[in-house]
Amino acid sequence: MPSPSVPAPSGRLPACPDEGAADAAPSAAAARPDGYRAVFAVPEFRYVFAAHLLSSLGVVVCEIALSVLVFRLTASPLLSALTFALGLLPYVVGGTLLSAVADRYPARRVLVGCDLLCALAAAGMVAPGTPVVLLLVLRCVLAAIAPVFAGTRAATLGAILGEGELFVLGRSVIRIVNQSAQLAGFAAGGLLLTVVSPAAVLALTAGAFLGSALLLRLGTLARPARDGAPGAARGALLADSLGGARLLLADRRVRALLLLTWLPPAFVVIPEALLVPYAGLLGTGPAGMGLLMCSMPIGAVLAESLVGTFLGPRARTRLTFPMGVFAVLPSLGFAAQPSLGWAVLLLALTGTGISYNFGVDRWFVAAVPDALLGRAMTVMQAGRMTVMGLAMGLAGAAAEYAPLRVVMPAAGVLGVVCVVAVIFEVRRTEPGPDRTFPGPDRTSPGPVRGPAGPVARTEK
Repeated sequence: MPSPSVPAPSGRLPACPDEGAADAAPSAAAARPDGYRAVFAVPEFRYVFAAHLLSSLGVVVCEIALSVLVFRLTASPLLSALTFALGLLPYVVGGTLLSAVADRYPARRVLVGCDLLCALAAAGMVAPGTPVVLLLVLRCVLAAIAPVFAGTRAATLGAILGEGELFVLGRSVIRIVNQSAQLAGFAAGGLLLTVVSPAAVLALTAGAFLGSALLLRLGTLARPARDGAPGAARGALLADSLGGARLLLADRRVRALLLLTWLPPAFVVIPEALLVPYAGLLGTGPAGMGLLMCSMPIGAVLAESLVGTFLGPRARTRLTFPMGVFAVLPSLGFAAQPSLGWAVLLLALTGTGISYNFGVDRWFVAAVPDALLGRAMTVMQAGRMTVMGLAMGLAGAAAEYAPLRVVMPAAGVLGVVCVVAVIFEVRRTEPGPDRTFPGPDRTSPGPVRGPAGPVARTEK
């Protein structure tokens, strides 16, 4: 029985579909009381969840420990801060040059291999006498692997959960873990560094990646590669990756949805990037700074959990456009240079905008052919992190020449204009009955999903 949230035969979902029957459908996946419970009822997903929790905590703790280690070795605030920046910028390398890995190799092999490479990189940071340059290079390796891993996992969720409501809720769980790991990881990392050395914390990071690899190896099925072309028919990895990105960006619908995925986070992250100077402006101590840093993730976790638990598919989809715009509106409040309490509230409200992703996830997976889904998810993730890194840098540069009470609300105004423009483009590209995906010969390189979605395949 098809899930009520699965796209129509055109292969896409309308921007604000009439899903009046969705909530009343008999499918357990769509039944509102089940919600996240239905996702965790799938044993394979529980392994993916546990692995993601381990690796996410490992990444956050690694960032803190590496920053402290580099500062102790160099006494350079610039190099210490660079360890965080290097966690974002190399995403574009992995996302564009290696994205074909997600489709041309079996998913479990890719996921386990990525975790093992990350464990090896983290172990390299632990070695005594490792030069600072090598530490930074290894940090880049971790960041370049991340989009390939995230894209492969996102595409694999479709095989594990199907591509209806369970897929959307599964993606939501992944986002909740990301935000929660940011909160718990910073707290755990800071606590660990008071009792053990940064090298010991990095060793724990390597162990977390190994644990994640073991969970994925034992708990997920061996599925064949999504790109079923024989080896002789494939190009080089680099050519396949760039070619896949070109195919995705050539499709107007996919391009619009990618922009809707990238732009709100790019503007949302600007107030967060300027929190340190803003806290200095307010004269808050470490406790106040901690409150500011935690506000946005807390708002995101609460909103994601409440929307996923209490709203049905139709209501979640209808929130997509309003919440996408709302996410950038609270930045306007910084024009009044609010006190600590009001600033915390504005940041928490900003975090609630993450709930716009429910609708975007549904439309995006419906718009992409199965053979390109891994590459599409990798490009999506890499693009998001890259534009966030660029936005942080541009915001910092602007704050060198203009006061924060101007830069932060100006970002909000620009964000509203850009997001609204993208929303109009998404509406204009709603699918018609003759939907085809433009391949090299203007045909589809793979099936665009129909009423029941593609059949999950399992390796013998």
